[in-house]
Amino acid sequence: MILNCNSCGKKFVVPDNAITASGRTVQCGSCGNKWKQFPINETKKIERPIKNQEIVSKHQKVEQKVNKLKKDKKRTIRKPREIDLYSPEYLAKKHGIKLQNYQSKKKLPDEKISLGFYNSLLLFLVIIIVISRGLYFFQDFVVQKFPITEFYINYFFENIRNIFEIWKSLISNY
Repeated sequence: MILNCNSCGKKFVVPDNAITASGRTVQCGSCGNKWKQFPINETKKIERPIKNQEIVSKHQKVEQKVNKLKKDKKRTIRKPREIDLYSPEYLAKKHGIKLQNYQSKKKLPDEKISLGFYNSLLLFLVIIIVISRGLYFFQDFVVQKFPITEFYINYFFENIRNIFEIWKSLISNY
């Protein structure tokens, strides 16, 4: 029996005796949809009586076809692939992927050079440390020129001290 999933339309082959007359809950292996499946009643057509000669001739034709198929399967020899699945030609033709030789690949001046995530994070931390040390060094000068910034600068350095204390406690506990 062939079952069709109601949501994704995928087809599954199930033995006829697996679905009872009372039905059975089945689940799609592709999308996970569950439903109750009842046996599919196929209506059989009543055909006219067939003569014995017709039956014999049809049976002989079927046997001949089966014999031919068996012989063909034994004779067929798998020939090796003409092209490798991972060759640049196949990838370019089938998937549109173009590989360049490593020797010919050179950095062009218009290529974008990236530092990567961790290098960018390290650079960001170094810049923050340099700015905070510069602010600490010029703290008195900045407060004289802009007196309102004194509260913010003190608050910033207090947060920095708190962060260092948290790190020290984390390191000492482990």
